[in-house]
Amino acid sequence: MIEYQLEPNLSVDEYHDILVRSGLAERRPAGDREKLTKMVAHADILLTARSQGQLVGISRCMTDFAHATYLADLAVDRDFQKQGIGKELITRSHQAAGTHTLLLLLAAPTAASYYPHVGMEKHDSCWIIPRG
Repeated sequence: MIEYQLEPNLSVDEYHDILVRSGLAERRPAGDREKLTKMVAHADILLTARSQGQLVGISRCMTDFAHATYLADLAVDRDFQKQGIGKELITRSHQAAGTHTLLLLLAAPTAASYYPHVGMEKHDSCWIIPRG
């Protein structure tokens, strides 16, 4: 059984660990503890999925709770994938922010095919300024 909960005080060590076990560490500054600490501290929503107390999934979001919610991280332990945990984390994160907000994310290339299967729509007018 998977237990979902908001965990605003999630430890940086657990955050780092789930990034590694999910494969998302390859696309995050996993070796920079200072950045990871800021990423956890400044998130508006940290929603976790736990199996018998073990962290097996996380959703990390920034939101204004009025108009837009950015789902910055969706990470599920490789051993727990394909069980609906990611979809549930997306749903519950959107509910926590308010379903009246627009939920958006930037997909990792290897995960892009996942999002249509959980009800998300592709949007072709996303623009970014790369890190400098």
